[in-house]
Amino acid sequence: MENYVILQVIWWLLLGILLMGLAIMVGMDMGVGAILRYVGRTDIERRVALNIIGPHWDGNQVWFVLGGGAIFAAFPLVYATAFSGFYVVMLLLLWTMILRPVGFEYRSKLLSPAWRNLWDWALFISGFVPMLVFGAAFGNLFMGVPFHFEWNMTSFYTGSFLGLLNPFAILCGLLAVALAAYMGSVTIMNGAEGVMFERARGLARTMAIAAVILFAAGGLWVANIGGFQIISGPGAGVAQTPLQQVVSHGSASWLANYRVYPLLWLLPITGFFGMLSGLLAAWARRSHLAWWLGALAWIGVIGTAGAALFPFMLPSSSTPSQSLTIWNSSSSELTLTWMLGFALVFVPLIVWYTSWAFYVMRGKVLEEEVASDEHAY
Repeated sequence: MENYVILQVIWWLLLGILLMGLAIMVGMDMGVGAILRYVGRTDIERRVALNIIGPHWDGNQVWFVLGGGAIFAAFPLVYATAFSGFYVVMLLLLWTMILRPVGFEYRSKLLSPAWRNLWDWALFISGFVPMLVFGAAFGNLFMGVPFHFEWNMTSFYTGSFLGLLNPFAILCGLLAVALAAYMGSVTIMNGAEGVMFERARGLARTMAIAAVILFAAGGLWVANIGGFQIISGPGAGVAQTPLQQVVSHGSASWLANYRVYPLLWLLPITGFFGMLSGLLAAWARRSHLAWWLGALAWIGVIGTAGAALFPFMLPSSSTPSQSLTIWNSSSSELTLTWMLGFALVFVPLIVWYTSWAFYVMRGKVLEEEVASDEHAY
């Protein structure tokens, strides 16, 4: 039983790492899409921006697949409940993400300004909306999601699509957009020169400041939101299910874990440090350093949220006692063991390959090279 608990915690940590990788790598690409029309004022400038991330954007989607796959295999009850309850949101996310590959591949196929302008807006939507949804999803976890289970463990979502767009969720979504736009800006700084570099530099500083303000506002908001607390669970040797626990809502603070383990305060400190240091690095034109500091900010932000939520995975606002935790929603010990073995092999390979690809394809993207290359985006 102790081994099973250790595996559950390990997979909770691994899921957090995968979500961080998704936010950093996929968020970087989507950030470029979201700021495309600002940093690129002419057609050739926008083509430069697209070709900066052109060698990497499709490969970075593996983090999205890994994150979804980890939830599906390690925490199947969370996957089933969330995807059935957030069905409209998931379709919105799917439709907007479909625009990305189509936009990359078809934008520059015709010379028509109207055609290219249409796909520029499509790339903006496919960058802005997914990051807004990503952040809003975290916000809704703190507010609780209205769902419950029947006796046979069939889940029912009793909320609405608009209910998911509550003010706190929107704030978290805007924080995710700000961090993505920051990462997109410093990525453009890494690959562009001249006026595009300066526009991206100014935007990176603005987005860093916005992220600091939104993160601080979100922290103050969370401190005043009633959290969830496990009062009692199944006895020893009894299968853990959401139907055999008692959870209270509002009787505890989401900062309870921070009070018990003060070392956790290093996580929000890391987030603020990454944002503020990234602001200074962008001001000093140290774009590569600014990129790594932006990644550090993402780690701090997601780590802060995860530490506050632990052990809850999907709290229920309508029936708190049926909330999903890492204890009652994970796969079997055998499944988690096999998955851990595969993860220890393939996750390092993905990290190595991604690092190698960025190293090989480093350098500036020049306007004349893009204009003369018929295979460029």
